[in-house]
Amino acid sequence: MSTPSVTKPAILSVDDDPGVSRAVVRDLRRRYGADYRILRAESGAQALEALREMKLRGQPVAVLIADYRMPGMDGIEFLEQAMDLHPYARRVLLTAYADTDAAINAINVIDLDHYLLKPWDPPEEKLYPVIDGLLEVWRSAEQRPVYETKVVGDRWSPRSSQVREFLARNQLPYRWYPVDEPEGTRLLEAAGADPLTCPVVITAAGTALIQPTDSELAENVGLTVEPSGDFYDLIVVGGGPAGLGAAVYGASEGLRTVLVERTATGGQAGQSSRIENYLGFPDGVSGSQLADRARRQASKFGAELITTRDVVALEINGSARTVRFADGGKLCAHTVLIATGVDYRRHPAPGVDEFTGRGVYYGSAMTEAAECAEQEVYIVGGANSAGQAAVFLSRNALRVHLVVRGDSLERSMSHYLVRQIAGIDNIVVHTETEVVGADGDTHLERIILRDNSTGTEDKVDAQRLFLFIGAAPQTGWLDGVVLRDAAGYVLAGPDLMVDGARPPGWELPRPPQHLETSVPGVFVAGDVHAESAKRVASAVGEGAMAVMLVHRYLA
Repeated sequence: MSTPSVTKPAILSVDDDPGVSRAVVRDLRRRYGADYRILRAESGAQALEALREMKLRGQPVAVLIADYRMPGMDGIEFLEQAMDLHPYARRVLLTAYADTDAAINAINVIDLDHYLLKPWDPPEEKLYPVIDGLLEVWRSAEQRPVYETKVVGDRWSPRSSQVREFLARNQLPYRWYPVDEPEGTRLLEAAGADPLTCPVVITAAGTALIQPTDSELAENVGLTVEPSGDFYDLIVVGGGPAGLGAAVYGASEGLRTVLVERTATGGQAGQSSRIENYLGFPDGVSGSQLADRARRQASKFGAELITTRDVVALEINGSARTVRFADGGKLCAHTVLIATGVDYRRHPAPGVDEFTGRGVYYGSAMTEAAECAEQEVYIVGGANSAGQAAVFLSRNALRVHLVVRGDSLERSMSHYLVRQIAGIDNIVVHTETEVVGADGDTHLERIILRDNSTGTEDKVDAQRLFLFIGAAPQTGWLDGVVLRDAAGYVLAGPDLMVDGARPPGWELPRPPQHLETSVPGVFVAGDVHAESAKRVASAVGEGAMAVMLVHRYLA
C-alpha cells in the first residue's frame, strides 16, 4: 500500500537545465512515485527554500540529487548547505565525465554518497540500483525523530529561558507559547497544569512534563543519557570543540569512545552566532551548525554521546580511570580526556544576579534574539564572543551597545570583527565603561553605566543585557587528583616539569606527554588547558592530538 502523500518521504532533484530536470523526475516517478514525493527545483536557492519548508513541517527527505554545474550555487555548495537542514538525507551529485575529479573531492567535503555520470540511460542499469541502495541505507539508518515539542512558560522566568536554551543548543525543534497568550492557556489546561507550575513541556508523544529537570527533558525528547557499557578505551569529559574533536578522532581510529556532556555539545563555541575565521568556512559558520556536524560525525564513527550527566569526581583505580556522576553513577576507562572548557564569570554588580534569566543572560542566549527586535540591547565584553553577538543582534535590535572596560576593542578582539563592528551603524561601542548596577520590577528594566575615564554614572533603560566577561574553568571536581594552576586551569606536559623534576606521585619512567596531566592516562585539551590559545581551531587540534597521545599511552 502506498504511503499517504502528506507523509511520504521526499526525493528532491536540482538541475538548472529544465530538460534534464524533467528527465530525472520522469525516471524517478516511474520507479518511486508510489512511495515517495518526487520534487524538482531549477536552482540551489529554490531547492533550499523547499527544504526549509519541509523542515518546518517535519517532512522527511530521503535523497537529494544535484547537478554539479549550476550558476550561482553549484551542486556541491547546495548539498553542503542542505546537510544542515536534512542531515540524514542521502546525497548524489550529477556530473559530466570532465568533472569527475570535483565529484571525487566532494566525497570528503560534503560526505557525498554517490556521483552519477550523465547521461544515465538506461535508468534500470545506472540510476535505479544507486537510488535503491541509498533508500535502503536511509530507511535502516538510526535517525533522530523530528519532535514538535511545545514549551509553555513565562517569558521572564529563568527556568523557562533555560529550558528553551537547552532544547535549542541540543538542536531539538520546539514551539514557544507564552503563558499569558490564549494558546498557552489552552495547552496548560490540557496538561492539567497552571501558570504557577511553568515551564510545562509537552512532547510530540503528548507527554506533559511540569518543571522538568534537564535529565527529564533529555530522556523524553530523544537524547541519550545512559552509556551502553561500563568500560571504555576513552572517556571524554566535555562536549565543546576539543571534546568533539577527540570523540571524532578517537572513534574513527578504533577506540571505544564515550563523550559525557553536562548540558549540550558545542560548548561556548556552540552558542556563537557566526564564526568567520575557522578554517574551511570562508563564508562563516554558526557555532550550532559546527557543533551539529561534529556531533553527527562522531556518532557516524561509533562514539557514544551522553548528555545531562554531570561529572563530579575523578578516581584512579589501578590501571582504570573512573569518573563519578552527580547522580551516583560512574564510568570507567583506560584513559580520560578533560575537555570541560570554561564558563563565563559572574558579574559582580548589584542587581545583576537577581535578574539572571529575566533580562540578564550569560553568553549569547540565541533564544532571546527574537525578543530584541526594536530594543536597545547591551552587551558587556571585549572578546570575539561579545563581538559576534553584537553583529548578530544588530540585525534586529534598534541599537546594540557594546560595553568594554578597555580603551579599545583591538586589545582583545580579532581584527576582522573590529572592522565589521566599525561598519555597522547601529552598534555603539562604549570604551572604558562598565555596568555597576541593574534594577527593575519583575524583570530587568534599567542598568547603571559608569564611565571610568570621568567617573560619571548614567542610568539607562535596558531590557536585555548579555554578559561575556571572561571565563573561569570549573575544575573543582579534580581537587586532590590532578595538578592545576592558581586559576584552576589544568597543567600538562612540560608545564608539570619544575626544574626538570617530574610531578609528585609520577611513577612512570618517562615524563608526561605533551597533553598528559599529572596523572598518567589522564589528558587535557581545549580552553581548560593552562595557557591554551582559546580558539576553536586550536581546541579541535588539541582534541585530535590527545587521541594520538592516548594511543601511545595504551601501547
